[in-house]
Amino acid sequence: MSAEAADREAATSSRPCTPPQTSWFEFLLEEALLEQHLQKPSPDPPPVQLIVQFLEQASKPSVNEQNQVQPPPDNKRNRILKLLALKVAAHLKWDLDVLEKSLSVPVLNMLLNELLCISKVPPGTKHVDVDLSSLPPTTAMAILLYNRWAIRTIVQSSFPVKQVKPGPPQLNVMNQMQQEKELTENILKVLKEQAADSILVLEGALKLNKDLYVHTIRTLDLLAMEPGMVNGETESSTAGLKISAEEIQCQVCYDLGAIYFQQGSTNAAVHENAKEKFFKTKELIAKNGSSSLHFTIDEERLAGYCQACGVLTSSSDDASQQATPYSQIHSCMKSGNYQDLVKIFLEDNLTLSLPVQFRQSVLRELFQKAQQGNDALDEVCFKVCMCNTVCDVLQGRTIDIQFCQLFLKPSKEKIDFLLEVCSRSINLENASEALKRKMAAFLKNLCLGLEDLQLVFMISSHELFIKLLKDDERKLLIDQMRKRSPRINLCTKPVTSFYDIPASASVNIGQLEHQLILSVDPWRIRQILIELHGMTSERQFWTISNKWEVPNVYGNVILGIKDNLTRDLVYILMAKGLHCCAIKDFVHAKQLFAACLELVTEFSPKLRQVMLNEMLLLDIYTHEAGAGVSGERPPSDLISRVRGYLEMRVPDIPLRQVIAEECVAFLLNWRENEYLTMQVPLPLVQTNPYVKLGQLLAATCKELPGPKESRRTAKDLWEVVVQICSVSNQHKRGNDGRVSLIKHRESTLGIMYRSELLSFIKKLREPLVLTTILSLFVKLHNVREDIVNDIAAEHISIWPSSIPNLQSVDFEAVAVTVKELVSYALTINANNHFWLIIQADIYFATNQYSAALHYYLQAGAVCSDFFNKMVPPDVYTDQVIKRMIKCCSLLNCHTQVAILCQFLREVDYKTAFKALQEQNSHDAMDSYYEYIWDVTILEYLTYLHHKRGETDKRQIAIKAIGQTELNASNPEEVLQLAAQRRKKKFLQAMAKLYF
Repeated sequence: MSAEAADREAATSSRPCTPPQTSWFEFLLEEALLEQHLQKPSPDPPPVQLIVQFLEQASKPSVNEQNQVQPPPDNKRNRILKLLALKVAAHLKWDLDVLEKSLSVPVLNMLLNELLCISKVPPGTKHVDVDLSSLPPTTAMAILLYNRWAIRTIVQSSFPVKQVKPGPPQLNVMNQMQQEKELTENILKVLKEQAADSILVLEGALKLNKDLYVHTIRTLDLLAMEPGMVNGETESSTAGLKISAEEIQCQVCYDLGAIYFQQGSTNAAVHENAKEKFFKTKELIAKNGSSSLHFTIDEERLAGYCQACGVLTSSSDDASQQATPYSQIHSCMKSGNYQDLVKIFLEDNLTLSLPVQFRQSVLRELFQKAQQGNDALDEVCFKVCMCNTVCDVLQGRTIDIQFCQLFLKPSKEKIDFLLEVCSRSINLENASEALKRKMAAFLKNLCLGLEDLQLVFMISSHELFIKLLKDDERKLLIDQMRKRSPRINLCTKPVTSFYDIPASASVNIGQLEHQLILSVDPWRIRQILIELHGMTSERQFWTISNKWEVPNVYGNVILGIKDNLTRDLVYILMAKGLHCCAIKDFVHAKQLFAACLELVTEFSPKLRQVMLNEMLLLDIYTHEAGAGVSGERPPSDLISRVRGYLEMRVPDIPLRQVIAEECVAFLLNWRENEYLTMQVPLPLVQTNPYVKLGQLLAATCKELPGPKESRRTAKDLWEVVVQICSVSNQHKRGNDGRVSLIKHRESTLGIMYRSELLSFIKKLREPLVLTTILSLFVKLHNVREDIVNDIAAEHISIWPSSIPNLQSVDFEAVAVTVKELVSYALTINANNHFWLIIQADIYFATNQYSAALHYYLQAGAVCSDFFNKMVPPDVYTDQVIKRMIKCCSLLNCHTQVAILCQFLREVDYKTAFKALQEQNSHDAMDSYYEYIWDVTILEYLTYLHHKRGETDKRQIAIKAIGQTELNASNPEEVLQLAAQRRKKKFLQAMAKLYF
């Protein structure tokens, strides 16, 4: 029987015997049309959109008798629809280029998942854990196809996409597009999370030195006809379309190179891997030829990748390092070797291989560096500009304005270099007549534009000039130059002399303003402002940059200064100083503030105090970012100044709230609790909310741990925070007469807004203070009546257990605050096990069980030297263990559940036995038996496997029971040691699984 006949027979036998309804009839008609098309000798492929139609029909949800939407049923009709989609792809030889151009990401994802399913890849199996060499050829090829597509999709998603201009808005179309966009984003998110695994799979594929086979229409029909054939022809080494090992390596190398190149934007070292893969791809194409039937690689794109890798990577091989002019120029710019840079441009004037845009971009970069104060680059800019100008002349382009500007003041040296460039840019023996005429016209016009006859004589007597211009032309030009007079010169002067006109006052003002914006030197700023005010008295120069921002409380005072120069100088010095503080440039900020302080001391006591306050804040920032990071205490002088600021009572001084906030946080971070508790003046506590909050925090921390009688301050702090988190309700009567309730999230009932409280807490670094405020918010979160899962925290018992008016508290805001505080606290100390437990409880409460297990295990690991010591019982309490058990149970890791049941003070046999009865477990099952030390559980396992007839697993359980250290006659110390050793190994195995 021929292959075509076999295809027809297989397709016919796989049709379902169902009464012909309207939709079913259309489906059979489509199937027949597809088979007719596939049987044609025409090489034209079937429409790829058939894949979309088949998969959409197969994935339509069903509706049951109760009108409830159900997932698509796994019936014969849907299986055949999926098979038809796979047939179309098989007819296209699984060419990803064709499929990616025509199918969306969700459709192609569904298609390749169906390929994995029909190729007998177990669902849920990590591809990275599978040994490709041990799989049937078609199964291994299916895994390779999926992971190649995953990598290609990630790379493609990083490219900018041109937005399609939308047509008239249609609601159903827009909804469909939005759903597809969200589905694509979700798939991309999963693919990016699994990118590392896909890369490992493809790297492993490079080690395969054997041919693979991809499914054809025949092998797909054989799989669909009889499940028994799976172990027969379809898994033999000759079933399907053969893909040679060299072709596979070529495809995989190219895709790996693309993903490595994309990752190189954040990790430059990865560019080396990309370079290796791309060059390997080139070798394989050169060896096997590019006319393969089974894959296509865009060789122009590959050449671009190779060139980019050559520029971005460094190599010890000089030949490869100097492979292209681009890499040479990149290296020269990076190392500052400008002499060689000019040499490259000179050599390229003969070959003309560099695009004009690239030449101009290099010149722009050099000009930018020169404008930033590097005077040595002026000569380099001139030389590169000369090279570009001569290149433009030879290619018939207009001369750039930069050349005219640089030739405003010609000199002997400039003429010498220009003539050298012209001589080295044209080979007179081989040059065309048109090229010679262009160069001659350029030199002739250059002479006409020069006023100095000595410079003209330099050009006219040069060898190149003599060869390019005839004797008559040379004599005529020289006569014209000698006869020129000043009167005639005014009329006949060429256009280029326009640039000899001196710059106007507005140009000079613009240049000075530009320098004023860039400068951070206070004395240079003063000098520029003096020059500007000498040119014009109408401008307010503090307004020239929208980046100069001064707080309103200061701006009103500064703008009240009558003298315009002083006002501009004070405003700009303060604005630049504040900007330097914001970007952590504390050295320049101190210089700017010091100059401003010296200036305002002469005429304004109010502004003098403002500057002293800002310099105090700057000193706090400087210490916290410097010596404070290593734990070094601040000098006593700084602490005294902070106290002095809080106690300051100078009237009419504009104050920024952030300074008081930073001062209180500074005192709490350096444990100045005694001062905040006992020595802060009472009026200050009553007027400054941050001081009041700091005093309550300091007093509460002093009393920890303490008896209940000494927790009055804890109650006071609780009431303050509850009031901040309360919602202010207002009643509003609508147009219909009904009264509606309006809730304001940011309540004005408390001493500050919740956002201000959160901002203040994020300035704290002292562990005890953070633990105290965190436990308060956790307790407030747990007070909620409808809470299902409490969150545990240290010192949680010191807070009240109830709130009189629960409806007034915005518990949603409290939950958000708890999450933000835990995340912030872990940035301060990622090894605080109590904070890790809180984070785990939050994930547990929000049903994120895998993440919860991660943090439960991390909490145990950090306090036990990665489980080499015993985890303290106050960390792994019974509540924590029970939550870990529930997490494992909901993740279908039932053997882990049984093992964790042993960790409880009283072993939970009921839960353990119930978990072991589950046969659909996603964990390692019998390989975990070595971690069980409870003999009762092991005996139950033996009985269970015997009952199920699982002889191998029963032997593993018997082996675990037979270990002498588990003998019930052993001393208690031996049994505890055995249990501890198994706990350690199990927890370490769990950590490797979830970290």
